[in-house]
Amino acid sequence: MKPQGLTSGGLHRRGLLALLSGTVIASGLMARSGFAQSAAVASFGDDAVMLDFDLGLGSRVSLRARGTTVALTDFAPSETLILADGKSIDRFTYKDKAEKPVKDAHGKGRAFTIRGVSAEGVEKTVQITLYDSYPGFAVTRVTYRNTRSTPLDIASWTSHAHILKASGAGFWSFSGSSHDDRRDWVQPVKAGFDQPNFMGMNASDYGSGTPVVDVWRPDAGLAVGHIETAPKLISLPLIATPAGAGVAIRYDHAVTLAGGDSLTTLDTFVSVHTRDYFSTLDTYRKVMADRGLAAPKPPASSYEPVWCAWGYQRNFTVEEIEGTLAKARDVGLKWAVLDDGWQTSEGDWHLDTKKFPRKDADMIAFVRSIKAAGLRPRLWLAPLATDPGTDLLHDHTDMLLLNQDGAVQNVTWWNAFYLCPAYQPTKDYHKALIRKIIGEWGYEGLKLDGQHMNGVAPCYNPAHNHARPEEFVEQLQDFWKLIYDTAREANPEAVVEFCPCGTSYAFHNLPYTNHVPASDPLSSWQVRLKGKSLKALMGGDAAYAGDHVELSDGGNDFASTVGIGGIVSTKFAWPGPGHEKNENYQLTPEREALWRKWIGLYNDKQLATGQYRGELYDIGFDTPEAHAVEKNGKLYYAFYADAWAGEVELRGLTQKRYKLVDYFNDKALGEVTPVANRIPARFERFLLIEATPI
Repeated sequence: MKPQGLTSGGLHRRGLLALLSGTVIASGLMARSGFAQSAAVASFGDDAVMLDFDLGLGSRVSLRARGTTVALTDFAPSETLILADGKSIDRFTYKDKAEKPVKDAHGKGRAFTIRGVSAEGVEKTVQITLYDSYPGFAVTRVTYRNTRSTPLDIASWTSHAHILKASGAGFWSFSGSSHDDRRDWVQPVKAGFDQPNFMGMNASDYGSGTPVVDVWRPDAGLAVGHIETAPKLISLPLIATPAGAGVAIRYDHAVTLAGGDSLTTLDTFVSVHTRDYFSTLDTYRKVMADRGLAAPKPPASSYEPVWCAWGYQRNFTVEEIEGTLAKARDVGLKWAVLDDGWQTSEGDWHLDTKKFPRKDADMIAFVRSIKAAGLRPRLWLAPLATDPGTDLLHDHTDMLLLNQDGAVQNVTWWNAFYLCPAYQPTKDYHKALIRKIIGEWGYEGLKLDGQHMNGVAPCYNPAHNHARPEEFVEQLQDFWKLIYDTAREANPEAVVEFCPCGTSYAFHNLPYTNHVPASDPLSSWQVRLKGKSLKALMGGDAAYAGDHVELSDGGNDFASTVGIGGIVSTKFAWPGPGHEKNENYQLTPEREALWRKWIGLYNDKQLATGQYRGELYDIGFDTPEAHAVEKNGKLYYAFYADAWAGEVELRGLTQKRYKLVDYFNDKALGEVTPVANRIPARFERFLLIEATPI
């Protein structure tokens, strides 16, 4: 179902500009006469944020830091309604306000309420709550009530429509939406930038994500999102305007309000911060944990380095893989992953008898050979996808997800179709499959793979009796909980890797995985930005892997994984080149020497188990790009640039003195203190520093 007013799941550029036009000459569109106000009639804030409201209930957002208050936006009609006839209700004459203390799942705080009524008879009540534990993070809920007897046909509502004012230095952004071009989650916002950030399907098998958008300049940032405990089909448009960078939350959902009826928005937030988006996502993670959604603590084995057989592609032989296991163990790796190709088809998941002629007996023997080589076995699987012509489709067409026109929903990578995860037979089928893989075959982990796993379209299959088509969207996380719980019931230490192939991870799925990779990164930059994002969303010690190093710049950039506290992974072939077309993944003697060094460094430092300190550096504006990890009282710094000659700053130091070592080259770099924390540096590609208190 295509939400009203959206194109490809997004808000039209013209539509967002109109929403933001209450800011004086915000984007070349003049505000209506008397619309923008110059004085606040009500203000509410804490030590980090101030929210001001004018007589029309337009709002302004300011950052409070170091004893000063800086207006980040101008007054604008931030919370509005769009009617079915296209008319906007965006001015509400101020009536009254109230404030009271609160205490709930997020702790103690204060709730502020402001009320106004529009000329059309719509009463708007904005409730904002600021919590002591989360300064600068304003939780908001808006209620609209039709005070007249005439019904009101509403097409959509918008909250937090603001323009972060330009400072002359440009903007960077984080967007949590998914796209089939697998674009960067972190991007500069330049002239013409326009990204709708629809949280539903943006292609047949690319959708959902983390419902947060954040834009920042060197001195300050602004973020908006929702904190509901299930995915919602909202848009979080981000757009460049002549006045700055505009953000908003829009929900296209038609509803008719009879006289006296009310509409209440989702629980949303607007937040302010300094440096980049990390603090926003970190706070969002903590707020969602208060609401019952939090990533699990990874078992120790989640942090162990990985060898994957994907270098041999789908046409692997068991003999090739078994012949590589000893080498993988010898270079310091501890997992062996059997990737795509062991099965007859996606959906049936029967063993390919050309590779496993004795079926279960051969698979069990294969798993034992991995363990005998001193490695842990993990198996690739693509749940919810089923190929045309499978036995499953022949016998259980009722499991299919169907669109509004009765057509199947395509999974493009495997030319497969979606199954409905909210349908009980689908759940039962996958539960039995996981029990077999872990409980009978003996695998110690799963590699769940596919961009289709991240999000799903609404399901209209009449056999499923869904209360609402969107029920399927909101219950996807329950399906992944079933998979996770089933695996852990069969083996309490099971590693459940979730790899949604280039999509921006759906936050609501993250409580049901204990190992996340960079998920088919297109560059080393993506390895690093995804690591920063997932460490914020899952915790500083999240078990994040840089994915196969062969996908990094030059196919050998271990530094981008090791330096940020990621887990190393490789898909080398040995002694031959592997089977990937036009690629040679042979572990040559030269590669082996380099692989041994990096894997040895990873196993020695184990930075993945430390705390990633993403708040210390701005991934957009700081040069060179910098990251930090804290472990056992030491700080580990990673700097990245094609080439750098100049100073680097070591932030976060708290002890009197530290000795510095370039731990890749084993070279002493002198000493620093918290006050004198800059050193001269010259490097190409990367510089990795260990700072030890003395």
